[in-house]
Amino acid sequence: MKILLINKSLYPKGGDAISTITTGNLLSSKGHKVTFWGMAHPLNPEYQYKDYFVSHIDYHNPGGVKNQLKMAINMLYSFEAKRNIEKLLESEIPDVVHLNNFAHQISPSILHVFKKYNIPVIMTMRDYKLICPTYTMLLHGKPCERCKKGRFYQCLINKCSKKSFVKSFLNTMEMYLHHHIMHIYDLIDVYISPSRFLKSKCEEMGFNKKIEYLPNFVRVEEFDPKYSWDENTIVYFGRLSEEKGLFTLIEAVKNIPDITLKIIGEGPLRSSLELNVESKGLKNIKFLGYKSGKELHNEIRSAMFVVCPSEWYENNPRSIIEGFALGKPAIGARIGGIPELVMDNKTGLTFESGNSEDLRSKIQCLLNSPNGVAEMGEKARIHVTQELTAEKHYIKLLNIYQKTIEGNKQRLLSQDSRK
Repeated sequence: MKILLINKSLYPKGGDAISTITTGNLLSSKGHKVTFWGMAHPLNPEYQYKDYFVSHIDYHNPGGVKNQLKMAINMLYSFEAKRNIEKLLESEIPDVVHLNNFAHQISPSILHVFKKYNIPVIMTMRDYKLICPTYTMLLHGKPCERCKKGRFYQCLINKCSKKSFVKSFLNTMEMYLHHHIMHIYDLIDVYISPSRFLKSKCEEMGFNKKIEYLPNFVRVEEFDPKYSWDENTIVYFGRLSEEKGLFTLIEAVKNIPDITLKIIGEGPLRSSLELNVESKGLKNIKFLGYKSGKELHNEIRSAMFVVCPSEWYENNPRSIIEGFALGKPAIGARIGGIPELVMDNKTGLTFESGNSEDLRSKIQCLLNSPNGVAEMGEKARIHVTQELTAEKHYIKLLNIYQKTIEGNKQRLLSQDSRK
């Protein structure tokens, strides 16, 4: 089978990119022809059709007014993306297109090209962009559902996009254009949700499309579990951004001097977090920066457990799954899809999102129960080996591909018969 796999970032920048690359590698290992397509970037590996990638766009450094205007237009409808993907299809037609994150830098303009070539399209939802203009469903640091049933004007009223009227207006326009005027997301045949929570939340918010549940996976054989630890260390690893609850985590550990918190990752909040730690005079919190591969695994293996203190509707966080695969239980916020992974007293403990006192009590609980930590780590590893393996994911994903391809064939035959 030939699969065109699309994500705007195609280097290990975040969970969406890592999942896209990991999925492509899995499919390739099973003998399928996988073509990657997305946004040009100096950190990208060498991809076959890199000359057809869209130009690199950095919304954090937009440049002058002319460039900002171009970026705004491309966000609504990118003619460059549409033109370049058509060039790729002139070279090679896939059996199925599998989309991941493509909003803004690529835009849904490419969907019209796939429709033109009668190629079935699947999309894995990595966040809440299809129901929330800012994708996080957050307002003033709290979960927000004001845009339910397509009331996207709430984004403009509340200036949800970085507290900017202009950016909020643009995101509001984008949602109405794509959903209510062009109905462009109707061109996607099947949606995949990595968490049951995301699926149910999309349906509750009024996104009435066909959604299949398929969680993230890891290649278990690449993770060497360790059910002991070298010191009283706990680990957060992931993006350092507002929705991740890191200030709550810092507040929770500040009065537990007999542990060390290691914060691994990069993001826009790093300098603020470091200033916060410095101002409090905390010596038990270390910022290790970005790490990956064995270096990251070694830090996790040396820790007692991992922490996922999110304050937004997390989807199916890879950080928890990878921690489980390394034999580490997790303390996770009781929000979004986290409780689907972190089961109390089985694979870890949950706490009330945003509640530093509750988080502190759960951390103290595990510190006082080393045997319990080891037992939960073993159960966490078992959960991954039974439910979140590459083989299990592959079988389900291939079934979705095959059913979607067959459905597309039947629809085309039905159209031909009516002519």
